[in-house]
Amino acid sequence: MIKNLVKTYGDFVAVNNISLNVEPGQIFGFLGPNGAGKTTTIKILAGLLKQDSGDIVINGYDIKKDSEKCKFSTGYIPDRPFLYEKLTGIEFLRFIASLYNLSIKKFEKNTTHLLKLFDLYEWQNHLIESYSHGMRQKLIMASVFMLETPMIIVDEPMVGLDPKSARIVKELFKRHSLNGGAVFLSTHSLEIAEELCDEIAIILNGKIRIIGDMKSLRKEARLHNSDLEEVFLQLTDTEDLSKVISALKDIK
Repeated sequence: MIKNLVKTYGDFVAVNNISLNVEPGQIFGFLGPNGAGKTTTIKILAGLLKQDSGDIVINGYDIKKDSEKCKFSTGYIPDRPFLYEKLTGIEFLRFIASLYNLSIKKFEKNTTHLLKLFDLYEWQNHLIESYSHGMRQKLIMASVFMLETPMIIVDEPMVGLDPKSARIVKELFKRHSLNGGAVFLSTHSLEIAEELCDEIAIILNGKIRIIGDMKSLRKEARLHNSDLEEVFLQLTDTEDLSKVISALKDIK
């Protein structure tokens, strides 16, 4: 999927020759500390940025040669979604459906189901400007899941969601993968990543530190009985964390 990807901003190398592959039916975790290169990589995959070099293939299409087909194959859920506030919820969904040439039959079936699932059915004819942050996030989720794209790219999926909606989203990700779709998931919630992901890549300073399942990550970190949080901190060389925590405990 991604081979030798490079993206620079002036002299700063944001993404430094990374390669990874996401298979159909897989939930793939993409983790790293702030500034590691996650958002840049995600925006390139979503077609919002162009790479300096390297190859990206989505659903069999080369993003350089068939960028439009790649976009049609991808649903993107950003951490801070942009919505047209003067549209109603259902108008926004119709707008997104029209961009992807979604059939009327599939639109009506999928949106009715998803709006009810996310407790937005009674709000579908209200202007988006009246929606809470959580409702807006759920509307974005509904707009992507209704499309049934082969690939879903998601950045911090649970921001603003209540526990019920968060659980629904996790189940929708699992169902998408069981139906042969792929999910490329970036999150700082390591508990969610450990629960959902079949494979995880950790990016550090623009380079891939490791790719593998939890067993592989634990082996690399030499923490065979630890959760992903401890493994992640070990693999990203988070120094002096115990000293910081101890210092905080001493603050009165």
